[in-house]
Amino acid sequence: MKNILTLCLFTLFAMSCGGSKTVRQSKKVIKGNWVLSQVTHNQKGNYKIALLDDATQDCFEGSVWKFVPNNNSGNYSLSNTSCGDQARYFVFTIKEIDKTTGLYNFLLKPTNYKGKSQTNHGFRMSLTQLSDTNMQWQQTINVDGKPFTLNMNFLKQ
Repeated sequence: MKNILTLCLFTLFAMSCGGSKTVRQSKKVIKGNWVLSQVTHNQKGNYKIALLDDATQDCFEGSVWKFVPNNNSGNYSLSNTSCGDQARYFVFTIKEIDKTTGLYNFLLKPTNYKGKSQTNHGFRMSLTQLSDTNMQWQQTINVDGKPFTLNMNFLKQ
């Protein structure tokens, strides 16, 4: 009886320490290789935007991303060699913000290949769609004092 009680308490403790079941499931879905197929925004006009303080939209469209959720890390390579063809590394976290809507915060922090951040600066986005084949991030920034929403659409390879 004592062993059963100990096992139950250990299981309860282990479950309470991890992320929610939804976040754990999301990490399983995000695992693997993705292609950033399209970047759109909600404003009319032609904007030159540096995504993730790295490169332009043209460089990011077609980029290949790898997510390794067991250590919350990954990397991406830009699609155009004129944009720089070396891999860029990052760490990420997924946090459920509203259980009724299923919305998540997605935090991506650029690092070096050893996982160390030089600036300790990250990018917070909303993970608005995640399925076995599609993923969408939204990031809202201010442009001329108005909200400007970027949509980054991914396809799983």
